[in-house]
Amino acid sequence: MQPHRVLITGGAGFIGANAARRFVEAGWQVTLWDNLSRCGGQRNLEWLRTVGTFEFTEIDLRFADQVLQSIGSNRFDLILHCAGQVAVTSSVTDPREDFECNILGTFNLLEAVRKSCPGALFIFASTNKVYGGMEEAVIVERNGRYEYADLPHGVAETQPLDFHSPYGCSKGAADQYVHDYARIYGLATTCFRQSCIYGYRQFGVEDQGWVAWFMIAHALRRPITIFGDGKQTRDILFIDDLIDAYFAAWDAREKVSGKIFNIGGGPRNQFSLLQLLDLLGEESGRPVEFTYAPPRPGDQRVFVADIHKAAREFGWQPKHECEVGIRKLNRWINENLDLFR
Repeated sequence: MQPHRVLITGGAGFIGANAARRFVEAGWQVTLWDNLSRCGGQRNLEWLRTVGTFEFTEIDLRFADQVLQSIGSNRFDLILHCAGQVAVTSSVTDPREDFECNILGTFNLLEAVRKSCPGALFIFASTNKVYGGMEEAVIVERNGRYEYADLPHGVAETQPLDFHSPYGCSKGAADQYVHDYARIYGLATTCFRQSCIYGYRQFGVEDQGWVAWFMIAHALRRPITIFGDGKQTRDILFIDDLIDAYFAAWDAREKVSGKIFNIGGGPRNQFSLLQLLDLLGEESGRPVEFTYAPPRPGDQRVFVADIHKAAREFGWQPKHECEVGIRKLNRWINENLDLFR
């Protein structure tokens, strides 16, 4: 029996590399695409070569001819689309690049899949930013952080879309393209609106990957800036739980096709910036030093995903409580500090 075949775009990135490891270990035939523009990409590829065998192509999804030629006659069973521009602040600085990476790149990939392997399950790594600032949501300060006053389960997929920031617009438009290609062309697509993923091999920087960035900066005694008052709250999700969701979706591919799911930590795993810094101080035995700065544009005071739909329709829910996942990542960072110097 031939192994299943998976294409992972952004395969040298944080999520892509962790997914690649799991698919290699599960016996899949793995192909990775990446343009290697992100910090840590080459190091992730070097690490993956110690894990197992995979194919790698350096490719930029913004160029349609490259995408179509590279996908060729491959009959992938699963497309895991993790490539793209990932930072709100970068999108504000250079909205054209953000547009081309996230909208044009996704469109080019969808077209190549439609023409070359329309039977593949296509999972898009979307974002909770498609819901915008949710200014109408009532927010209260409780437990030393911001929380929703009347959304005990978090934000459901039925929440109206309200793209905020160029990043929100580009990921939101890509999200809707992926969804509509199921309706119009019959592709087996699904959108995972992901919340604050953190974990091993995340080379976090100040404007993206805040959980890892705080840990890296604290370990290396680098300056930390809190934009806003630090009471902003997110539902954070450990990387192993996200990869579990990809496998669960594959196993239930007929059920998830054409649908959209929130994939996050849920209410049990909501954590504020200040809570994370307090935990880091306890773990390291020294307080975390930081300064405050004004809030950044497009920053939600609270986002917590309602993840009941994923649990109901394909049996997925997080296994790691946030304190456990944070301690795992912090331990890994401190054991691998040379990667971040």
